[in-house]
Amino acid sequence: MVKKELIIIGAGPTGLVCGIEAQKAGLDYQILEKGLLVNSIYNFPTNMTFFSSSSLLEIGEVPFISHHDKPTRTESLEYYRRLVHAYELKINYQEKMVGMEAHPEKGYLINTSKENYHCQNVILAIGFYDKPNLLNVPGEHLAKVKHYYDDAHRYIGQKILVIGAANSACDVALETFQKGADVSMAIRRDELYKNVKYWIKPNIENRIKEGSIKAHFNTTVKEIKENSVVLSGPEGSFSIENDYVLAMTGYQPDFTFLEKLGIRFEGEHKIPVYNNQTQESNMPNVYLAGVILAGKQTSKLFIENTRDHGKLIIEAIIQNNRRNK
Repeated sequence: MVKKELIIIGAGPTGLVCGIEAQKAGLDYQILEKGLLVNSIYNFPTNMTFFSSSSLLEIGEVPFISHHDKPTRTESLEYYRRLVHAYELKINYQEKMVGMEAHPEKGYLINTSKENYHCQNVILAIGFYDKPNLLNVPGEHLAKVKHYYDDAHRYIGQKILVIGAANSACDVALETFQKGADVSMAIRRDELYKNVKYWIKPNIENRIKEGSIKAHFNTTVKEIKENSVVLSGPEGSFSIENDYVLAMTGYQPDFTFLEKLGIRFEGEHKIPVYNNQTQESNMPNVYLAGVILAGKQTSKLFIENTRDHGKLIIEAIIQNNRRNK
């Protein structure tokens, strides 16, 4: 049994902020990460460019230097590696949290894939990128269906269907088209997402207008087959030839797991119950940080508007420690 004052779950940008603040405050902490450092960013498309400027992504008072105003995935990975090295943060990688229960004495007992921990405080800085929004249609289990996109090379000369109309879908449609794929899009509404990045929206709109990318508006997927996809549009069902389906339908937190831990959510958007002054959840001394606070509305919170979460939480923990002395 390992005893710690604070356990932080997740080594994404928000988890790192919490770790930095805990270290500054002299708390005995440990960050547990089930995957890699900033695992979600690592799994972003290879050539992705952030919407935010590098200055808005800075944390821990460490400058983020990039070649352009908006950094790339590669530059971001390098930045977070430097950040961890600069602060010598205590992170255990490839260690998945599997359960948590109140400890008879005080605090919580956390079970992971490698160890058991007893701690007084817990910060859940769990993101949402690991759980895609599924289509729930026949054929979604086929190997040709991808909920994550890496790069365009495998799709050269292939007929692909991109599902979605937000930033990820438009990025994927443009990049695969530019690299030589035959691209179609299935879009539920009658237009693209209005907040598509301003530097790509004219490009995708022009490609659709000229017919280089075939966009099916007001259209949903009914079934995915080995060599085709059945769609449902304004004029009824129709089928198109297909080699790959890239379902850029977004992601959401693992609500089932979080509820199993004891976190309570409310409303259709599943917003967690928490104190917005301290970020403490409905469970005493269990704090929530990052995009988990937005529930299903994952586009509401980003790195730049969650950078203060670590400071708020650590200040609350310190104040609580003082009251209990």
